[in-house]
Amino acid sequence: MPMFVDTSPPGQCIFCKIVAGDIPAAKVYEDALTVAFMDIGQVNPGHVLVASKRHAVTVLDLTPEEAAAVMQTAQRVAAAAEAAFAPDGITLFQANGAAGGQTVFHFHLHVLPRHAGDGVALAWPRKEPGAQALQTYATQLQAALQATA
Repeated sequence: MPMFVDTSPPGQCIFCKIVAGDIPAAKVYEDALTVAFMDIGQVNPGHVLVASKRHAVTVLDLTPEEAAAVMQTAQRVAAAAEAAFAPDGITLFQANGAAGGQTVFHFHLHVLPRHAGDGVALAWPRKEPGAQALQTYATQLQAALQATA
């Protein structure tokens, strides 16, 4: 994970400054709800960040329209990366909260062209809680979904 952490307040964060045009960025794409620009910490050529234009900290802070727009922009950028760089694969990565690995607290998604042996790894300890626990988790989530409907 990158070591850069932006601690700026909302509206003054580095991505808000990029959206406002206050600091330079190598922009790839922009529409009414999103902006896509090159990550200054390139992992591989074509590593792009897709951010919401409006300051939202996590995926939970996005409107449904913004969430859809970010994914549509990410899909377009991924297709462009495929055409321009011919990677072996593409990883979409999005983190929420410090514990989730988020280092810039303005919603963004990484579009990361991948190559075999590029050193990028995302691993976690696999746990197999069993069918009963999985059903209990599903029931909890179903109840939460119904409560927010």
